[in-house]
Amino acid sequence: MTAADSATNSSSKPAAPKQRAADVAYDMLESMIVTLQLKPGTPIVEAELVEATGLGRTPLREALMRMSTNGLIVQLPRRGLIVSDIELAEHLTLIETRRALERLIAASAARRATPQQRKEILSYAKKMVAAARKNDLQAYMQADQGLDHVSHQACRNPSAVAAVIPQVIKCRRFWYAFQHEGDIDAAAKCHMLLATAIANGDPEAAISGAEALMDYLDLFARKVIDN
Repeated sequence: MTAADSATNSSSKPAAPKQRAADVAYDMLESMIVTLQLKPGTPIVEAELVEATGLGRTPLREALMRMSTNGLIVQLPRRGLIVSDIELAEHLTLIETRRALERLIAASAARRATPQQRKEILSYAKKMVAAARKNDLQAYMQADQGLDHVSHQACRNPSAVAAVIPQVIKCRRFWYAFQHEGDIDAAAKCHMLLATAIANGDPEAAISGAEALMDYLDLFARKVIDN
């Protein structure tokens, strides 16, 4: 890029690229699954999803393929695609695996995040805390999803992100399904601890924040399972 090109770019900032239709579809389907609009065992009817989301069949099919790979959607003989079940017995091992990945992602994000990403990460965590105080579950879940998106971009480790995303979504759905057993304020504080460490560029503190969040999710899961 020449100096003239650079000057032109700085004087006329281009709009941020629009999110791919398939990514929009994935995010919408994720929200529908996490918030139990699409309950475990629900058959996937393409025409109904087109009507519910206002999206085309092609991006929806791509999103469904990704969710099938992630285990959020399963193919059953003679039943077609259905939303996967919540597996109580396997949830603790899921958290165990997620813990290792979250430590890596948190430390990497703390080292590699841009100044803008650090601001956004902290902003989303503040939104989570504010939503928790108001007991606004929808705003809380949206901010949680946004925080994950930016943190995953900031860590610059696509392999770790690809591995952790299905676990994050399953944990989010588990939390939503059994929220009566949880403490939304405590969860928000854990996210704030993690976000603050990333924003401050402190990898060790970010690891501690990730550990605190996983400890909360582990205790929450054990309470649900024991009951």
